[in-house]
Amino acid sequence: MARRRRARPKSAAPEDPIVRRLASERGNVFTPGPARVAMLYPSPYRAGMSSLGFQWVLQLLRQAGFAAERAFLPDDADSPKPSPLVTYETRSPLSRFPVIGVSLAYELELAGLVKALDLAGIPPLRRDREDDRFPRIVLGGPLTFSNPLPAAPFVDAMILGEADDVVVPAFGHALDDDRATFEQAIAALPGGYVPRIHGTRLPAVAKASDTTLPARGPILAPEAELTDMFLIEGERGCHRQCTFCVMRRSTNGGMRLVTPDRVLDLIPEQAQRVGLVGAAISDHPKLVGLLDAIVSSGRGVGVSSLRADRIARKPDIARLLRAGGYQTLTVASDAASQRLRRTIAKGTTEKHLLEVSRLASEHRYRLVKVYMMLGVPDETDEDIDELIDLTLRMAAIHPTVLGVAPFVPKRNTPLDTAQYAGIKLVEQRLKRLKTGLKGKAEVRPTSARWAWIEAMLAKGGPEAGEAVMKAVHAGGRFADWKRALTAIPEDRQSPWRPPS
Repeated sequence: MARRRRARPKSAAPEDPIVRRLASERGNVFTPGPARVAMLYPSPYRAGMSSLGFQWVLQLLRQAGFAAERAFLPDDADSPKPSPLVTYETRSPLSRFPVIGVSLAYELELAGLVKALDLAGIPPLRRDREDDRFPRIVLGGPLTFSNPLPAAPFVDAMILGEADDVVVPAFGHALDDDRATFEQAIAALPGGYVPRIHGTRLPAVAKASDTTLPARGPILAPEAELTDMFLIEGERGCHRQCTFCVMRRSTNGGMRLVTPDRVLDLIPEQAQRVGLVGAAISDHPKLVGLLDAIVSSGRGVGVSSLRADRIARKPDIARLLRAGGYQTLTVASDAASQRLRRTIAKGTTEKHLLEVSRLASEHRYRLVKVYMMLGVPDETDEDIDELIDLTLRMAAIHPTVLGVAPFVPKRNTPLDTAQYAGIKLVEQRLKRLKTGLKGKAEVRPTSARWAWIEAMLAKGGPEAGEAVMKAVHAGGRFADWKRALTAIPEDRQSPWRPPS
């Protein structure tokens, strides 16, 4: 008798991440309408939905009557058969929108922009989109405070700096005007940069008024990196003068504080986690009271940046963050020795860092994490040895991790004339650090090679942007990037000349 075969169960259709994510979100209020625009974040959803700036611009556009939809680089963008790039709200291809806004956080995300436009069937280069068949692309984001010139070949216009007051009129011009009128109108706006008009001359950044502040992100997204967290500014800008940091170039005179009552009034009832955002949020004079109010309401809390000196002087910050769900107490030292910290105007001392370790132990944190740069100008092996000694003392108090990134000089900082230390030297210093801390403290480095690429883009012009596209199309390996960037003639690698 023949054996009866069992019917094989049909394999389930792969789960649609857009459907799943939309179903899990709270606070996403989208109203269809004729003024259709798309907001593109050229990294995956988990990063884009953790960006306060991206969420805030989306909210401003929707409040002004735009039917603004979201699009992200697919999670599988680098696979042989990537998912289609469509908007989350209506699953529309990006190519069908008359205007696309792009939020760009840092230099290496330019590769994501190229990939996103390719996936959308939109020619990445502006010169290949001369007719009105293609969307107009308007870019903004944190990168515009420093050097956005490598993005110039890909966009029709940019808003440099704080876009709060100008993004709505900019999108109105992009949607309604003919090309020439649109370009002239953007160029007349604060922070408006049009590559076809300005070339490589960057106008001053826009400075937002206080009328719309604080920025906040109304969409709670469980699959974001900042899981299910309501993001809101506790302050904007920075009063400190760290010489490596773009945010020292704060607008409107430094820090602009948001009162605790204002922050608390804006937290939605359904928000169980609150993220306080600001370049110098731990310097807010009423931070302890604000943290206490949030934690007392039964919510978790997070902050975007912590200064070791502030935690040392206000230990209740560490206590309240732990009560609000923090597992890792994270601060930045940024330079390997006290001598170098003084040189870069970083107000952190060994005493502050050791006190952070003590507080982490007292409040039973899992780890202390210290962000560190290697390759800071004038750094020596002796500075690395001092860092090893300090880290060993911290680790003796509480488990310690160093998050190490090579120093990359950025435009519009006092160190923008400095040179990248070099891949070989950074790797030598990193090896020395790991050897000295082996078995005592963990070192989590970022790549010295990719930091070199970031440094090339940070000082580069439009040619560097075109090199990004060539590297992506060649496969996106480091060798592809190196080949494309080093092919730029030396006299064209940096179109700007810092003051002597």
